[in-house]
Amino acid sequence: MDLFETDRTERLSREAAADRLRAIADSLSRHNSLEIEKAGRRITVSVPDEVELKVEVEVGDENELEIELSW
Repeated sequence: MDLFETDRTERLSREAAADRLRAIADSLSRHNSLEIEKAGRRITVSVPDEVELKVEVEVGDENELEIELSW
């Protein structure tokens, strides 16, 4: 399968970012998959029952919360 990669950064309100995270969580919970769209191309990524979750927090001049799922 060809590599499909997307990396998008956008500025949102804190509440809008939380809504986006909830939508991702709901999709994982209900459908066992995520739908990703890039340049008019849409794919569905199946997610297995078990994943590795990594949460990283950096506090300094610029603060960052990074959440990563892998399988």
